[in-house]
Amino acid sequence: MSDDNDTNDQFPDRLSVDPNSPYYNADILARDVGIRFKGVEKTNVEEYCISEGWVRVTAGNAKDRYGNPLTIKVHGPVEPYFRDKTKS
Repeated sequence: MSDDNDTNDQFPDRLSVDPNSPYYNADILARDVGIRFKGVEKTNVEEYCISEGWVRVTAGNAKDRYGNPLTIKVHGPVEPYFRDKTKS
């Protein structure tokens, strides 16, 4: 058993897809992260926090004044997973 595999399969408590965010992690996002929120797979998650139990999802096509998608914070159980692990 290698600790390297265990380390690679750990998710950070908080992760964002925005490169300007301090919670952005390109190495983890490159592994095709999926999110189950309240038992349903979500494809529009911009950021999540496991310990606080919330996700930020995009609000349609609306944009803020800087051109970034508007997001809504929704509370509930968050389950991140690697999609490449579910295929095998």
